Amino acid sequence: MTVTDIRGHRLGGASEAAARLYDQAVGELALFRDDPVATVDAALADSPDFVMAHALRAWLHLLGTEPAGVPVARAALAAARDRAGTEQERGHLAAIAHLADARWHAAARVLEDVAIAHPRDLLALQAGHQLDFFRGDARMLRDRIARARPAWSPAVPGHHAVLGMAAFGLEETGAYAEAERAGRAAVEAEPRDAWARHAVAHVMEMQGRHDDGIAWMSREPDAWADGNFLAVHNWWHLALYHLERGEIDAVLDLYDGPIRSGRSGLILDMIDAAAMLWRLHLRGIDVGPRFAEIADAWEPVAEAGLYAFNDVHAVMAFVGAGRPQAVARVVEAQRRAMEGPGDNAAFTREVGAPVVQAMVAFGDGRWADTVRLLRPVRGIAHRFGGSHAQRDVIDLTLIEAALRDGDAALAAALAAERAAAKPESPLARLFAARATALRAAA
Repeated sequence: MTVTDIRGHRLGGASEAAARLYDQAVGELALFRDDPVATVDAALADSPDFVMAHALRAWLHLLGTEPAGVPVARAALAAARDRAGTEQERGHLAAIAHLADARWHAAARVLEDVAIAHPRDLLALQAGHQLDFFRGDARMLRDRIARARPAWSPAVPGHHAVLGMAAFGLEETGAYAEAERAGRAAVEAEPRDAWARHAVAHVMEMQGRHDDGIAWMSREPDAWADGNFLAVHNWWHLALYHLERGEIDAVLDLYDGPIRSGRSGLILDMIDAAAMLWRLHLRGIDVGPRFAEIADAWEPVAEAGLYAFNDVHAVMAFVGAGRPQAVARVVEAQRRAMEGPGDNAAFTREVGAPVVQAMVAFGDGRWADTVRLLRPVRGIAHRFGGSHAQRDVIDLTLIEAALRDGDAALAAALAAERAAAKPESPLARLFAARATALRAAA
């Protein structure tokens, strides 16, 4: 008897019961909620030879960019490799092997072909979408999903997730109106879809619609935050809107509450915490012992050298906490990464290393060095991953450094650039006023 998933793909080595658990786990991953690892482990307990369950287990441990996830993924790959009976299964395993060896681009390309052949393979689409995000490939964030959308309809289980991914890809390529429509449609179909809600939050962030953003993220928080492992990131988006409006107490309340009250040791959550504290630091806000706490959380992975985007956020925490020895450990890990194999060598060499050096310079009060290091990087920063909203911290650091350095002409130019992109932004107006005062004092 041939066993298939809920969208008709053959599942080698699976019982009917294990297949339904696999469907559940894929659905949980699509919603970023509950415990898909436990669910897929239950599927494997029932059917130890279940190839796609091993593949899903590997993806779940690789897509968090956690160093400890790599050996788990390798073990899952070893358990499934000789059992793959379809091109679809072999494609997933080949992509996993590439990513476990830090070949991010090759993994994304293999999944591209899997999804072209099987456009309803939700796991291939979602894993590929996340790899596009980690590689900062805005075009593929959009086009990977656009290719598959004709094969989907509201009658196909998981359609909301495809709409949500489409929304994020459209937002990252500047198609804001279309992105918002897709994201809202996804949330309407499935209010628990945190990725779709996050895509609309990005639209509002990029358009400077901070009042709309606060209203959007304040709607149905139980749906998108309860039991959701994207919750911290979405609370971070809400805090960004308040920070833009200068509502520092609200930002700190969110930081001390849903963003950091759980003291999460997950790297993706630690990134959000460090990034928010750095933005407050740029505004001259004393964050008290908060930098020390998040620096403590980063210490165990300071030398991972796995992903340059993570390194930069670890250094934000270490600089903020005044820990030069921890910074030195990251810098040494970056040196090893640049000398080693895999795509992170380029991520680090082209963007990660100069941004780390710039953050250190900013922490030392070497404003001119910060400017010198960041100006060549800001136009290619997408190469080390993240979203436009996340990488905005590079521009914010550059503007602040130019202002503090007394470079009136550059500060005015950068402030004008930001005001053109976000004409309603209170922060852009503040930068413009500071640049004008700097020129007047010159």
